[in-house]
Amino acid sequence: MAAVSQLEQEMMTKARRQIPQCQDSVEKLRLQCLARGASGIKGLGRAFRIMDDNYSNSLDLEEFSKGLQNYGLSLRPEEVQDIFQRFDRNGNGTINFDEFLSTIRPPMSNARKQVILEAFHKMDKTGDGVITVEDLKGVYNPKCHQKYQNGEWNERQVFQHFLDNFDSPNNKDGQVTVEEFLNYYSGVSASIDSDAYFVVMMKNEWKI
Repeated sequence: MAAVSQLEQEMMTKARRQIPQCQDSVEKLRLQCLARGASGIKGLGRAFRIMDDNYSNSLDLEEFSKGLQNYGLSLRPEEVQDIFQRFDRNGNGTINFDEFLSTIRPPMSNARKQVILEAFHKMDKTGDGVITVEDLKGVYNPKCHQKYQNGEWNERQVFQHFLDNFDSPNNKDGQVTVEEFLNYYSGVSASIDSDAYFVVMMKNEWKI
């Protein structure tokens, strides 16, 4: 994950630098998420799911505004209103947050999405659409980790730390869905201009 970590730092720095000059409210929201790291957009998705008390997969303006606020994003009320109205496409006073999150993700080519999904499916040994500690056994070697070698961590702790790379800092559940995996790597992708370089990096990172 070393190469990814360096790219993530570059992306965070770039996003923070762009925020003050950004005039578009949706783009400003995207940059604020990216400034939190590759898991920033995925973390926002988690915040919205917590707000969705009735499991409708949608939020009204009050819930949307509260979700952004709870996640610590800094937007003026008129910017929140503008974003909401742009995503309330049928004018019924609610937005579908899966659609919203897929639009907030930095755009990715099909080649990038494909290699991300390949990596996910390699890790998801059980094929249930979720990567867990059990999936990592036999796929990710914990013995290479320094804390395993010095006896500080056991195998399960190494696996959990690995999954934490993709998890939301404020709401870790030890599982990574395909949506969260895509959201994470859309952040990494934002700092890489070349499709070819991104694909090679992913293939090397995940041995695919």
